[in-house]
Amino acid sequence: MFWEWSLLTLVSLLSVFLFVKMYYFKSITNREQRSNDLMKLTLQEAEILIRKYQIQLQRALGNVDILSEELTKLRNELKALKGRNSKHRQETDKLNGKIKALETRIDALL
Repeated sequence: MFWEWSLLTLVSLLSVFLFVKMYYFKSITNREQRSNDLMKLTLQEAEILIRKYQIQLQRALGNVDILSEELTKLRNELKALKGRNSKHRQETDKLNGKIKALETRIDALL
């Protein structure tokens, strides 16, 4: 009779111990699963943000290329305008010289 009670007590204690241990590990597993789900969600959001910023960067780089081309065109136009301006100055100086020469002739004739 003693052996039966002790065996029954031992089996009962073992079953309670295993039952508590099972719930303990189950709660740890659930916590880890929630943590993993949260991490996956965070990673997905990070991937979306990275894609968004990549697209913005590509657009910005495209805009920089366009602006570089426009700047090059404007520099070339500025060089051409400076060249034309210097030619006009030379012509103006020549014409002013001719005007002065004509004025001196007119003064000499008078």
